[in-house]
Amino acid sequence: MTTYLEFEKPLSAIEGKAEELRAMGRANGEMDVEKEAAALDRKAADILRDLYKTLSPWAKCQVARHPARPHCRDYIDHLFTEYTPLAGDRNFADDLAVMGGLARLDGRPVVVIGHEKGHDTRSRLEHNFGMARPEGYRKAIRLMDLADRFNLPVVSLVDTPGAYPGKGAEERGQSEAIARSTQRCLQLGVPLISVIIGEGGSGGAVAFATASRLAMLEHSIYSVISPEGCASILWRDAEKMREAAEALRLTAQDLKKLGAIDRIIPEPMGGAQRDPVSAIESVGKAVLAMLDEMKGMDRAAIVNERRQKFLNIGSKGLAA
Repeated sequence: MTTYLEFEKPLSAIEGKAEELRAMGRANGEMDVEKEAAALDRKAADILRDLYKTLSPWAKCQVARHPARPHCRDYIDHLFTEYTPLAGDRNFADDLAVMGGLARLDGRPVVVIGHEKGHDTRSRLEHNFGMARPEGYRKAIRLMDLADRFNLPVVSLVDTPGAYPGKGAEERGQSEAIARSTQRCLQLGVPLISVIIGEGGSGGAVAFATASRLAMLEHSIYSVISPEGCASILWRDAEKMREAAEALRLTAQDLKKLGAIDRIIPEPMGGAQRDPVSAIESVGKAVLAMLDEMKGMDRAAIVNERRQKFLNIGSKGLAA
């Protein structure tokens, strides 16, 4: 069953009518409804194309958060082979909001790390909606240490509203864990390829995305704070999230202009949720291409290039 977003209501009506016609045809074999249903399909396709041609930043936030969008587990299952999950931070616990381990991507040995949101109520609660606690970031640091030791590239898949803001997380050093994870990203002597596949929220995303190459899916978002949080602070009114989304410049297109990301990965028409397999395969091709760009680089060159990349962020936008 398709879940429609707020701005997709015109599409919902047309696709609903087409399905009703086909249901009537299945119930009564003498009715020939396919011609009318096909006409509605064409109309729906035109509406879908028009809707997604000019998405506002707030609409992109809705698409990035769509519950049917493929998550980290889907990418790992489809793109990676010989995946061996590694658990725990060797200090406190295993954070299920962060998953990762050893795997092969197109035959190449890599370490993969990502946020997992879950796909239904039970799994979303289990994975804490992709909001990592300190032990999640410390698990990521452990995996990056492993990758650095054995000279394995790291692939990170970012999809989080932000780090978990709970009392226990703060007591266990949330900010310190995020800072150390970000620091470890910068120090890695191996390629770190990061893709924002949905939400890239705040320091919780930066801790995985301080990468040699950073890509975003076309309708994903990446920002220092959520639009709702920004609106609550600046205007003391969470309902001003549309204005906040515009001001934050959180879309892939804006961030590419600023030089904050390296590439935009196209999504299927209507977003990754309409054709998850195609979206996942596009991400796989992009990750392999970015790994190929770094072939032959020694450890010092990798570290220096990444450092310079982050020092240069924003210079394009300032010059414009």
